[in-house]
Amino acid sequence: MTVALADLNRLDLADFTAALGATFELAPWVAATAHARRPFAAVTDLHAAMMAAVQSAPREAQLAFLRNHPDLAGKAARAGAVTAESRSEQASAGLDALSDEEFARFHRLNDAYRAKFGFPFVICVRRHGRDSILHQFERRLQHDAAAELAAALQEIFYITRLRLAAAVTGEGMPKIAGRLSTHVLDTHAGRPAAGVGIELYELAGGQAHRIVRTATNDDGRTDRPLIDGRPLPIGRYELRFALGDHFRSRGVHVDDPPFLDIVPLRFSIAEPEGHYHVPLLCTPWSYSTYRGS
Repeated sequence: MTVALADLNRLDLADFTAALGATFELAPWVAATAHARRPFAAVTDLHAAMMAAVQSAPREAQLAFLRNHPDLAGKAARAGAVTAESRSEQASAGLDALSDEEFARFHRLNDAYRAKFGFPFVICVRRHGRDSILHQFERRLQHDAAAELAAALQEIFYITRLRLAAAVTGEGMPKIAGRLSTHVLDTHAGRPAAGVGIELYELAGGQAHRIVRTATNDDGRTDRPLIDGRPLPIGRYELRFALGDHFRSRGVHVDDPPFLDIVPLRFSIAEPEGHYHVPLLCTPWSYSTYRGS
C-alpha cells in the first residue's frame, strides 16, 4: 500500500511513523526524527531527511541500527524469521534458494564479517547479482572499521531509497530503476530484423540462468525492455540471438549447419540505475555490437 507525499505531510507523528517506520529496518525512530522536518516538497527530500537522521545519530545508535539487519542467507533468513522487506529483498537475488555449499560459504563470510566489525554485512541486494554480492562481501572484509561503517551506511541509502519509492508517491521520486534493451539490425537486408528469438541469461555461480525469453518485433526491438522498472543487478550476462532461424525464414541461402546459428553476446552491468542498450548488427556471416543509448 502506498501513501501520497501530500498526505504524509499532513500526518501527525504517530501516523507518520506508522506509515514509514518499516523503511529503515526495525528503526521507527528514523521516521519519527524526520517528521519534524515536514513539509517535504519531494520524495527525495523526505529520503534525505531520513538518511540525515541516521547519519547524525551517535555512533552507538548507528551500530545498534546496523545490528538490527539480518545476516545475508543466514539461519534466520532461511527460517523466515526476518522482516517481510528483508525476506523479499534476499529472495530477489536468489539467496533463499542456495545450495548447501553456497549456504556454508555465506555462513563463513557472515561469521568473519561479524567478528571483525561487530554488525552484519549490509548490502542492497536488489542492485547486485549473487556473484557480485559475494565479491563485495570479500572485498569489504578488507576495510578498516571507519571505511566499512561508511560503506554500510551507503548501502542503507540504496536499500531505503528503494523501500521509500515503493511506499510513497509524489513529486521528486528518486531514480531507482535501470533499463536493458536491444535492437537487431539485418545489414544483409538493410532493415530491422523481425522475429529473431532472443534469450537473456545471468551468469552466476558458474551457471547460466535464463531470465528472459522473447523475440524482436517489426522494428527489430523487443516490445518491452529486457529488464525495466527495477535496478539492473550488477553482474555478468549473456544475450543469445537465434540468427540461423532468422536467415532461414527469410529464404537466405545458408550452409547446413549455418555459419552463424545462435550468436552469444557476453557483457557486464556495473550501473544498476543506468541504461544499457546492446544492439546487434548482423549478416549470415558476421555480426558486431556496441553499447548504445
